[in-house]
Amino acid sequence: MQDASWYSRFAKASARFCGRPRVFTVAVGLIALWLVTGPLFGFSDTWQLVINTSTTIITFLMVFLIQNTQNRDTEAVQIKLDELIRATQGAHNALLDLEDIEDKKLDAFRSRYRALAAAARADLDHGNEDTGTPDP
Repeated sequence: MQDASWYSRFAKASARFCGRPRVFTVAVGLIALWLVTGPLFGFSDTWQLVINTSTTIITFLMVFLIQNTQNRDTEAVQIKLDELIRATQGAHNALLDLEDIEDKKLDAFRSRYRALAAAARADLDHGNEDTGTPDP
């Protein structure tokens, strides 16, 4: 297995670190400190620029870190779901890697499963069970 890239390791560690309550508390503390220093600097344009620039840069960088970790987590979940489909007897292998198909085909699958769900709910309304495999 190949080691994760430096960016992947950095993004994961940064997202984990920044998501902690202590980091949030430090951020709130820094904003409070900035607010308290307002009268000392006469609420000047430079004083406002400090917080605006700081928060913009931090937000800009965090978007990339969060997106990286979210993409990686989503990909891992999709692979695990694919493995469950693959390992389940009677499962439809056409559903493997479904996230990569065209919207038109995805809508067709969605319609089919909505119809199955509606039929199962109708069965429940009539006192029947909704378990089992609906395929013939």
